[in-house]
Amino acid sequence: MIQKLLGIKYPILAGAMANIATPKFVAAVSNAGGLGILATGAMTKEEAREAILECQKLTNKPFGVNVMLMNPAAKDILELLASMKVKVVTTGAGNPGPYVKMLKEAGVIVIPVVPSVALAKRMERAGADALIVEGTEAGGHVSEQTTMALIPQCKDAVSIPIIAAGGIGDGRGLAAALCLGASGVQIGTRLLASTECPIHENYKNAVLEARDTDTVVTGRSLNAPVRILKNEMARSYIELEKNASSREELEKLTLGGLRRAVFDGDMKTGSVMMGQIAGLCHEIKDVKEILEEMVDGAKKALNISIGGFDSDAL
Repeated sequence: MIQKLLGIKYPILAGAMANIATPKFVAAVSNAGGLGILATGAMTKEEAREAILECQKLTNKPFGVNVMLMNPAAKDILELLASMKVKVVTTGAGNPGPYVKMLKEAGVIVIPVVPSVALAKRMERAGADALIVEGTEAGGHVSEQTTMALIPQCKDAVSIPIIAAGGIGDGRGLAAALCLGASGVQIGTRLLASTECPIHENYKNAVLEARDTDTVVTGRSLNAPVRILKNEMARSYIELEKNASSREELEKLTLGGLRRAVFDGDMKTGSVMMGQIAGLCHEIKDVKEILEEMVDGAKKALNISIGGFDSDAL
């Protein structure tokens, strides 16, 4: 049970969304019964230390810290996390293998984000305690595999717990993930439409207004796919990709895009990251209410599935 491993009430983790998963937001999720995860992103070691200390002031519940391994300060931050004995570390954009032993010796629970069965196996061999298995339905940086196809394959391939991510935003999604073999879920987009989320109101409204077809993946030609809202910037980016523009020209277009979306509310030229599940987000609610509704909805969905199943339909 993932709740026992992490010391949380609900089997729900918050995605470590850059510029969004701030100490205050992390604490809100943890205090509501889930696992908030601090996004260190491009932070320095000292910035990470200050953010962790702030989290500790705001909650006495478990929380995690995410490290993007492409960050030049990643090694220093991971050493800091070991010395501070944080509860949970999640990783992305790289292989945390060289640091797993150090973290586990410090009593840290290590949960890498993986997009494939091959990497899931590799991380289990490296000593990971659990895995966040993320499908292409997610917002932000994505892979190619879908969540529904990937979760059961990873479940069959490894013996450690897996946490499903990508395209999950309500109780039905949580129930489906559990049926596929996951021990819990990680959600991001649904939490964007929460009272406590620190993004600009324009961003929240964009999530509420999004339809099922309103996101697109950019950057596939650079082997750096990112799912964002279809807006002026996204359309310009895709057009440049079609014309085989240089990496530098494409990166110039997106430079500072996430910050413009999060802080300035720029929904035209900002990088408005959200997952395909945005079409299910219709109302801004408190984090606590979102988590409780997900768990209650999952229980209801599982009862209906078991009690109302008609074998003749097969």
